[in-house]
Amino acid sequence: MTVRLLIADMDSTIIENECIDELADAVGLKDQVSAITERAMRGELDFEAALRERVGMLKGLPEAALQDVYDSRIRLTKGAREMTDALHARGIKCVLVSGGFTFFTGRIADAAGFDAHHANTLNVADGKLTGTVGEPILGAEAKLETMRRYADEMGIGLQQVIAIGDGANDLPMIQAAGFGIGFCAKPKVAEAAQYRIDERDLTKVLDIAGLR
Repeated sequence: MTVRLLIADMDSTIIENECIDELADAVGLKDQVSAITERAMRGELDFEAALRERVGMLKGLPEAALQDVYDSRIRLTKGAREMTDALHARGIKCVLVSGGFTFFTGRIADAAGFDAHHANTLNVADGKLTGTVGEPILGAEAKLETMRRYADEMGIGLQQVIAIGDGANDLPMIQAAGFGIGFCAKPKVAEAAQYRIDERDLTKVLDIAGLR
């Protein structure tokens, strides 16, 4: 069956970082926020509740800090652009679906060569983060539904989809896809994924899907 679609997580997958942890560092709360992130990605906390809690800790952060964090801290994972270029050469659509934020997915989609992106929205007032996130939150089920919607629109089956991610909120889409890949994944995901990549090199995706 020919692969037609890639659905990819962003944080700790297409990029090396967790954007929310880097934002928290700007307000001196990285340790507290990253501890919550880690537990949420391991599936030990409800994703939506954990996201609201972490975003709440960013209240008052100047909106300009988002660009500063992107410019100074966010780095693409090895092989990200090479992967999407190779997939595009075979007519495969590439979509970024993140439990993070549109501010970052828009920029990463451009940098890494994705056709579309979906994520959560950080609410801003008077040039500062309000400490709230747009509802409904894009969590595990929304990632799965986004994958299904693209497959339906393209007239393909889920067996023609590559889904890749590292955290518990990626697991439903990884388990439903024909090529479900845990990328340097949390234990729960690594155990349940059909395929796994333990080296931080996204060109390995091409090998798994027989596209090298």
